[in-house]
Amino acid sequence: MSELFDHIADHFARGHQQELDDLHDHSLFAPATLREAAVLVAITERSEPGVILTHRPQDMRQHPGQVAFPGGKLDPGEDAITAALREADEELALPSAHVRVIGQSDRFVTGTGYDITPVIGLVPPDLDLRPNPREVSHWFEAPLGFILDPANHAHKSTLFDGRERDYIEIMWQEHRIWGVTAAIIANLSRRLETMGFSR
Repeated sequence: MSELFDHIADHFARGHQQELDDLHDHSLFAPATLREAAVLVAITERSEPGVILTHRPQDMRQHPGQVAFPGGKLDPGEDAITAALREADEELALPSAHVRVIGQSDRFVTGTGYDITPVIGLVPPDLDLRPNPREVSHWFEAPLGFILDPANHAHKSTLFDGRERDYIEIMWQEHRIWGVTAAIIANLSRRLETMGFSR
């Protein structure tokens, strides 16, 4: 195992030992029936690690153009790790053999009825990623330290379906990371706040 893998895995394990009752979640807005889903938080193994994120195509029915982690619904018989790795391969041609899984983080229930499990994994840098145009318009790599830093998490609110909803926005260059993706990042920041990347 690499030094970076050991470093993240150690802080990931210690960060998940404590109970946190103020993590972000949209379950108050969710329907009664939830669909299981998983996303891959792929951290690149660099001296300055990054996180692989995608932009959804503008013609998608749900959340067009938004920044997201690779991921999607669990197929029958799948667990979260299997689904996250499969989706990353389908969306970006990121082979599961290149992902060293660190663990599963806090589940996030969305207002649209998804129960999402983030799967954290380490991947080699500079992979030959090839976006599937039906699911990804393009991808980018944002610095792990930048997106985990609470100082870069802008807290905002908006009216949606007649109700006020709070959300987080993270701006990295021209990329607007917000909604569910930013909330998952903020929760992970809480779990890894002693790691040294979140400063």
